[in-house]
Amino acid sequence: MTTPGQTAPAVIIGCSRRKTSTTVPIPALDLYQGGRIPELRSVLADQPDLRRRVWILSAEHGLIHGGTPLLPYDRRLDAARALELRPQVAHAAGRELAAGGPPREVLIVAEPLYLLALADLPGLLAPGLLHWVEDPVGGWPRAEQILTTWSQPCR
Repeated sequence: MTTPGQTAPAVIIGCSRRKTSTTVPIPALDLYQGGRIPELRSVLADQPDLRRRVWILSAEHGLIHGGTPLLPYDRRLDAARALELRPQVAHAAGRELAAGGPPREVLIVAEPLYLLALADLPGLLAPGLLHWVEDPVGGWPRAEQILTTWSQPCR
């Protein structure tokens, strides 16, 4: 249940190297074909409200909404790029929170390198709202369990 001043939960997931081959922009959540994004799409197939609360941390574009239309690109995240993205990520997260209020919970599924870009996020949220899954492969069962607890329609 969402308390006053809080919005539905949100998901932030790291991008992947594998992408759909397309010459027409498609939603970011559909573009990425690697990492844990296909599993996330599967879990969210019957949860359109939560699917609308997915954000992707892209090595090229920074923190973007899962519905943002994108074309394929080839850019890998390294430490320098993650630190370069940090202000953009904080700005995007702050803008989202200002528009909709803080989510009651945030699930982050991203390798440690991505966490450099997300370093300011905890300061933007109330304590205790973050679930960090730093190992997308080994930690996916934990992420899936959290998503399952959010299976009720988001309000």
